Amino acid sequence: MANQQNQPGRGDEYKLKDTSPNLGERWPHQRSSGWFGMVTGDKLTSTYDLVEQMYYLYARVVKAKDLPPNPVTGSLDPYVEVKLGNYKGTTRHFDKRTNPEWNHVFAFSKEHVQSTALEVFVRDREMVGRDDIIGRVVFDLNEVPTRVPPDSPLAPQWYRLEDQRGESKVRGEVMVAVWMGTQADEAFPEAWHSDAASVQGEGVVNIRSKVYVSPKLWYLRVNVIEAQDVAPNEKGRLPEAFIKAQVGNQVLKTKVCAAKTTNPTWNEDLVFVAAEPFEEHLVLTVEDRVSPTKDELLGRLVLPMTLFERRLDHRPVHSRWFNMERFGLAVLEGGETRKELKFSSRVHLRVCLEGAYHVMDESTMYISDIRPTARQLWKQPVGVLEVGILSAQGLTPMKSKDGRGTTDAYCVAKYSQKWVRTRTVIDSFNPKWNEQYTWEVYDPCTVITFAVFDNCHVGEKPAPATAKDTRIGKVRIRLSTLEMDRIYTHTHPLVVLQPSGVKKMGELHLAVRFTCLSIVGVIYLYMHPLLPKMHYIHPFTITQVDSLRYQAMSIVAARLGRAEPPLRKEAVEYMLDVDSHMWSMRRSKANFFRIMSLLSGTIGVFRWLEEVRRWRNPVTTLLVHVLFVILICYPELILPTVFLYMFLIGVWNFRWRPRHPAHMDAKLSWAEAIHPDELDEEFDTFPTSKPHDVVRMRYDRLRSVAGRIQTVVGDVATQGERLQSLLSWRDPRATALFVVFCLVAALALYMTPFQVVALLAGFYALRHPRFRSKLPSAPSNFFKRLPSRIDSML
Repeated sequence: MANQQNQPGRGDEYKLKDTSPNLGERWPHQRSSGWFGMVTGDKLTSTYDLVEQMYYLYARVVKAKDLPPNPVTGSLDPYVEVKLGNYKGTTRHFDKRTNPEWNHVFAFSKEHVQSTALEVFVRDREMVGRDDIIGRVVFDLNEVPTRVPPDSPLAPQWYRLEDQRGESKVRGEVMVAVWMGTQADEAFPEAWHSDAASVQGEGVVNIRSKVYVSPKLWYLRVNVIEAQDVAPNEKGRLPEAFIKAQVGNQVLKTKVCAAKTTNPTWNEDLVFVAAEPFEEHLVLTVEDRVSPTKDELLGRLVLPMTLFERRLDHRPVHSRWFNMERFGLAVLEGGETRKELKFSSRVHLRVCLEGAYHVMDESTMYISDIRPTARQLWKQPVGVLEVGILSAQGLTPMKSKDGRGTTDAYCVAKYSQKWVRTRTVIDSFNPKWNEQYTWEVYDPCTVITFAVFDNCHVGEKPAPATAKDTRIGKVRIRLSTLEMDRIYTHTHPLVVLQPSGVKKMGELHLAVRFTCLSIVGVIYLYMHPLLPKMHYIHPFTITQVDSLRYQAMSIVAARLGRAEPPLRKEAVEYMLDVDSHMWSMRRSKANFFRIMSLLSGTIGVFRWLEEVRRWRNPVTTLLVHVLFVILICYPELILPTVFLYMFLIGVWNFRWRPRHPAHMDAKLSWAEAIHPDELDEEFDTFPTSKPHDVVRMRYDRLRSVAGRIQTVVGDVATQGERLQSLLSWRDPRATALFVVFCLVAALALYMTPFQVVALLAGFYALRHPRFRSKLPSAPSNFFKRLPSRIDSML
């Protein structure tokens, strides 16, 4: 177990920490190519310069030939064992084969190696007793060559086997390649790793690093126009028809036609999410609402996705008539006999796959991709995002193994359609990954998301279906907050909210660089909408957006869960914030205080003006008088003064600009002072699984909060209605007074220059407190006496 680091103070626990890692690959000088000759050398590679170099000894066992059979059994079940010090890995064995092929790569980390020789044993698997050694090959590590990318892979060679003592050659040869490299080697992801030697069977596949691509998602728009010749199962009545459409698990229905007729019309849009390659069909059924609890099937239609046009703009597609299946099934009165209905109905549809929309599978607040579905509508990339996932530090034990705590951590990063998953580092609280990945950036106002998980699928046998990878923490970085071409090397706190409260689970060490390819392109993007134009020409409703996002998340999670190794559903849902729409008292408080913080500047300005009006500082008040007179006399200076003032503020604030990315803020999230019951409510299921008394208490608390909100909303409505009543003659005397005042004011303002009126109004507002009354002003008294519609409220 790695040594735990000293815990920082509570104030700094959730803050970013700047680091200075030794980034970039340094390779040994060409003349010192051995394992122990890696001290000097200045050759730097440009493709792996955001991670710390990790040296590995690679051994590729390709195949063997002419192996001798067992003299006792007459057969041979060969496999290879590669041994370096206390670490050893094995290939799979083959039954009764003297010329086996494995093509297996082993990677031994230099940090854990104390031996000077690599031994490759060819063994014969025995059902009973110890496996026999057929022969071996020994490699001196001082003579192992170094492979420097982008060199081609080292060619394997045939080596004659020798006996166990190395005294003589034996029958058989093995083809092996041995070289020294780093994690940049293309053999690294698929290799067996010495630090994961305890993982066997199914677990080996689940610990490898992989790159995943989200499926290509389309919006399927089905415009149900009308149907013809819809005959009910029951003769003598007209059908109350509606259309039910289904794509996979998505089911939508039109409204029941308002008129009872055999030719119903709807003209409704039903929107689904479909993924390439298209595996589901569009299934349409015409149903009859016989009673509030019973619907009867009248016709059915199955359409493949390849039949529909792919629309790239807002122009309408052509509508088509489709014939429904020429039969329906109905239950006869008095028995279960089914009959064939002799009618032919058809439905009028306008169906298309929308290629000009971006199918959102993540919240718009943390969106990482804004490109439309159709590739021909994509713009050129404006930058490149390079990320080095270096390590994690101080992780907490996530599970128990052999009576002690352990963590098998891996990191997932998601940006645009590309997901990456690092390899799982077994049994370490300070795992080092040092893996580098690259993304093309099409819009800088996007977010990359990282999350660390504990792998619960490293056992030799498949884990039970209930086993889920545990969340350790999440980090988000908005690209627009990064300076171009600067490398950010910070440790980000991994903070999660648990039923017991907020907890720091460790730190994630990242190296991030955003390189701009076209500054003109970036400036151009800032002047244009964030989403494709179809989102504004034909927008979806808020309900549709939420429903379609949930369906898109489900499809992405299902498709990525079918990869090998799978990116599991719990990881995908955590990355995509699947539960962000759920009610949380904590989030409500956090958002309220965000609004108050936003308004604090405006409130501060009003307080300052109030101090000026009350002459708290006579010098400041006199200066404000002078500035006010200048602006009134020269009104053309007002707007230039405002913009010049904002320019000076921006230049002044440049010195204190943020020098690090944003991070998860427990204080801003209102997670440090949360009440235990509010936290328990946030982790409750939907629908709730709590006892009735707890639900009643929470309902009453929600009613009290909603009551205060209701009061505030009512006060706002009252003020607005009083404003309306000025000219509504609801209060005849008040309206008459206001109308007369408006006439007098119009005449006075017509005859008096505007600057004089403005000066008089300004001097009146800034008059000295000795000329003020503590009672409310006449306009305020008049306004508060106006009627509102609250008198008519029950």
